[in-house]
Amino acid sequence: MSFTAVFQKVPEGYIGFVEELPGANTQGDTIEETRENLNEAVQLVLEANRQLTEEEIAGQDVIREEFHLTF
Repeated sequence: MSFTAVFQKVPEGYIGFVEELPGANTQGDTIEETRENLNEAVQLVLEANRQLTEEEIAGQDVIREEFHLTF
């Protein structure tokens, strides 16, 4: 699975975000730094979503399983 990263040059450096993942955005002085920061931002968004979901379903009868997205 892959995502689409978008980078934009701004006066302060670069901003970057992932089109398919709302909330995954960052900035950096260079495009390389912005790429590194975006990788961390994606990890943090996924971790936060997982934690929020775990809290929401706590104590409920659910089935959890690994899911692989295929096209």
